[in-house]
Amino acid sequence: MKKYLIALFALALIPLTGCAAKKGNIMDGDDMVRKFVYTQITQDEAKRMMQDKPDCVIVDVRRQDEYASGHIPGAICVPNETIGDGKPEELPDMAQVILVYCRSGNRSKQAAQKLADMGYSNVYEFGGIIDWTGDIEK
Repeated sequence: MKKYLIALFALALIPLTGCAAKKGNIMDGDDMVRKFVYTQITQDEAKRMMQDKPDCVIVDVRRQDEYASGHIPGAICVPNETIGDGKPEELPDMAQVILVYCRSGNRSKQAAQKLADMGYSNVYEFGGIIDWTGDIEK
């Protein structure tokens, strides 16, 4: 009986895993966990999406001073450093198509992953403005 109680106590100490959705995951209707990931696209694909989906949000994740020096027309500035655990107020719709870029492509990958981890389901990363061949506004 003593061995049985010790084994039962030991089982009670084992943490249960897989029962709750983790950050960046949601439970679908079949009790399966779905993890959101971002999609890396080319700049040409981003340009097509900007034309075909006029309601998409273009997000420049550089610092405000970098954004002010020149950005893609219509882009909003949400610096990578400000994206944390909480949903950015500039991005209220978790299902919105979001196109993310930075200067060279490093910060945009980080920001896109952070947004996907928060549960944003349509995040597309397309690199840096240094390679952008389209219009730039100041």
